[in-house]
Amino acid sequence: MAIKPIALGSASMFALMLAGAAHAQTAPASVAPPAADDEAADIVVTGVRASIVGALNVRKNSTQIVDSIVSEDVGKLPDNNVVEALQRVTGIQVTDRAGGEAATISIRGLTDPLTTLNGRNIFTAAGTSFALQDISANLVKQVDVYKTRSADQLESGLAGQIDVQTRRPLDFEGFTISGLARGIYSELADKANPNVALLVSNRWETGIGDIGFLVNASYTKAQFRNQNLQAGAMVPFATENPTAGSGLTPLQRIFPGATNENWTPGLDAGLPTAPGSTLNINGVDTPYYLSRDAIIASDVYGKRERPSINAALQWAPNDSSVYTAEVFYTGFRGESFNSLHFSFADWWGDLPADVANSFELYEGTNIIKSRQMGSVAGFNSGDMATNRTDSYVYALNAKWDVGSNGKIVADVAYQDSKNETSFFAIRTDRGPLDLNVDFNAGGGLPAYSFGNQEVLTDASKWTVGNLFDSGTKTAGSALTMMLDGEYKWDEGFLRRIKAGFRYDNRDADSYVRDQGAGGLGSTLDAFGEGSPFTNTGFFDGRADIPTSWVLADPRSMNKDAVRQLYRAVAPGLLLSDQLTFGRVFSINESNLAAYILADGELEIFGRPLQLQGGVRFVAIDTLYDYFDRGNNFAQTTVSTGSEKFLPSFTARYNITDNLRIRFNYGEVLRRPAFGDLNPNLSLTGDLSRIGFGTGSAGNANLRATHSKNMDLAIEWYFERNSAIYATAFQRKINGLVVPLTVREFVPNNYLPRNETYTEFFNITRPANASNGTLKGLELGLTYFPSYLPRFLDGLGFTGSATILDSEQTIPVVNNEGEITGTTKSAFFGVSKLSYNATLAYDKGPVGARLSYIWRKGFLQGNAARAFANPIGVWRAPEKSLDFQLTLNLTEDIGITFDAVNITKAKQQDYYKFGDVGNPTEFNSSTLLIDRTFALGVRFKFD
Repeated sequence: MAIKPIALGSASMFALMLAGAAHAQTAPASVAPPAADDEAADIVVTGVRASIVGALNVRKNSTQIVDSIVSEDVGKLPDNNVVEALQRVTGIQVTDRAGGEAATISIRGLTDPLTTLNGRNIFTAAGTSFALQDISANLVKQVDVYKTRSADQLESGLAGQIDVQTRRPLDFEGFTISGLARGIYSELADKANPNVALLVSNRWETGIGDIGFLVNASYTKAQFRNQNLQAGAMVPFATENPTAGSGLTPLQRIFPGATNENWTPGLDAGLPTAPGSTLNINGVDTPYYLSRDAIIASDVYGKRERPSINAALQWAPNDSSVYTAEVFYTGFRGESFNSLHFSFADWWGDLPADVANSFELYEGTNIIKSRQMGSVAGFNSGDMATNRTDSYVYALNAKWDVGSNGKIVADVAYQDSKNETSFFAIRTDRGPLDLNVDFNAGGGLPAYSFGNQEVLTDASKWTVGNLFDSGTKTAGSALTMMLDGEYKWDEGFLRRIKAGFRYDNRDADSYVRDQGAGGLGSTLDAFGEGSPFTNTGFFDGRADIPTSWVLADPRSMNKDAVRQLYRAVAPGLLLSDQLTFGRVFSINESNLAAYILADGELEIFGRPLQLQGGVRFVAIDTLYDYFDRGNNFAQTTVSTGSEKFLPSFTARYNITDNLRIRFNYGEVLRRPAFGDLNPNLSLTGDLSRIGFGTGSAGNANLRATHSKNMDLAIEWYFERNSAIYATAFQRKINGLVVPLTVREFVPNNYLPRNETYTEFFNITRPANASNGTLKGLELGLTYFPSYLPRFLDGLGFTGSATILDSEQTIPVVNNEGEITGTTKSAFFGVSKLSYNATLAYDKGPVGARLSYIWRKGFLQGNAARAFANPIGVWRAPEKSLDFQLTLNLTEDIGITFDAVNITKAKQQDYYKFGDVGNPTEFNSSTLLIDRTFALGVRFKFD
């Protein structure tokens, strides 16, 4: 692009003429130097209060709207990873708590925050985002959550920016060693695991200036157990007295299909649930019932390890310059075994003699609550998955003072990240069994039993079925260069000019392998490899269901020996030394950004009004190579380019010394994920045997989503360690990406030829087919009273509430993929109300906090358009009560105790769209959330 050298040269001249900021391209500097009263109001405390009040100081002195978590010393965040540590921050919501930890974070309901590490954009493998939960909380000095952005910050991430800051040696006065060792007990897994960290730092005064070196390492291990119970999706059945001419028998399942268009699966609101609702079957209006197609129990045994380390070398030759070299490594090692029990609940044969009394309807509906049925089929599946990630960031940074008012910051970083996964699963099938099931026996939990329950744990009654054998490899790397400069004035309207540029060159590659085979037909007890596995204690007595079942266990098997056995039915199966990966995509993307901003100040009614305005220019060139798995990995090349100017403006007015308002306007982007641009099909077979499979493909024409953001905040710092604040905000978002699903015929596809093979698929593709608005209000309070009696001195409270309202247009699509209209929907992942409250106590050797978080139910996503229930999957309200206690034995050594999810809260989903659906008749899944307890020791010597 011709504009690149021009922009690059202009940005370089500005940066060299001016100077740099404390965090290049990330953390914005103040509009103007803080007023004297601002500096005096900073509170210096220690212990639990230090973290809370330190975060309050960050918000107070920032130009943008920023909320933070601050760790006074290594390991002093009472959480295992950064996602969990952020859940008590205003406007933050976390979810997906499987495996004993929170994994998904949203800011004000949006789930795409930009993650930076010490101001540098980071990513995981071939993705465009970073797995934030992979950062150990032990390594963190401070985490800043930017709700608004200025021109000198990275432009991506509609939700905001999360900047994770690690420690550096010149932060310390001299030699320091600190660390922690904790044992964390998982109640569901009944396992204790280590969480350890050690920081060693020193600095020396030499003839060439101050030199410092720091190493901070962390290792965490977790053995967990996930237990999930699910009532299957809804499908229609004939009544006990089918209409003459329909051709149906009593309670026969009514299938859709290529030649039988009796009903359309995947309607937004599902099929009508009113008593007497009919379908046109063979030209006859025929009443129907709705019931579930299956009962599913998933018992996952997992293990994950996270080694991580950051090291930094700093040199300050004089008072006006600092040079920093640092490396950051984070790793992930995951292994899981899913003991899956699946029983169909849709058979209409072998009915009880009294058919009319073999089922029960929910009152006032045509929905079956409970039923008896004979000769239902079922299968188990032993699914073993592994996941390994290694991510490195290498960086050089230089900061120079230019005279008394200028600064320059230069930063060069290289990062490399790789991820590899594998999946190896063996299904086992059983003979028909009678089933008695209540799809919601209370609290959204199904209850069920079989006529001959002993079969479930008898390996001789199960036959060895399908083999699934697949894996992925992804890799990403990037070279990034940044240069920033600024110059300040102490008087007049213009107080600062800042300018800079950023150049990033990114590569991403993705590979896949996939093979499989049909069933062997031999019994599980006669299978020649490994030992069958039987789980115990499923759901811990919380539901009236089978608690044990037997299946094949790939963990105990020689994988190549298993492949050899399956060659009897699939001669083409490859062994380990023959396995190869096919390339899915290869991408090179270059990103050039340049910005300029100015700070000004004037007086209104004798009080300072601080202003900041700027614009950021972004130019992106991308070269995509995609490879079609369904066509011998044939290559398709696509080249795109885009340019965008993104303005920003901030005003901050101090009404009094302790009362201020601030307004921010800014524009940001969300660029498509690399995988979402891949036009080639990725297919999954008919795993549940419903008549068709599922698939996904990208859309090479996707463009960036663009958001115009406005925030208005008022803050009252009514005491030195207390404040109350409110922020109203609005996001006008254009070009939201939504999934569109089409039924397609894909003949002779690459899927393994076993019982799950099909040539009909519901294919889902993303499209910029929606616009939306997100608006809301944040309220926050931090209060440490100064007037309490002596024995309560040190008691304080911090809490916040977030109220959200969202609406986006959703296209309505027919089976041919044609958009026939639009409807309205809430954003995915947006709770209308969430809040957190922490009661803290910090006095003498004791520090404690009791925290409670709660969020209202929300639309989690859309289910596969394959069934008769409402399309939306809603999450029931989520909550967690957590406790932390620190007892300082000396000034240097402390004992810690932590408890997470004290009330043993559950995670539950149900089906809903518009006014149709609820947690009772439309219950879906229940996941038990782990309760953990941790006991440890923390120390610091300096």
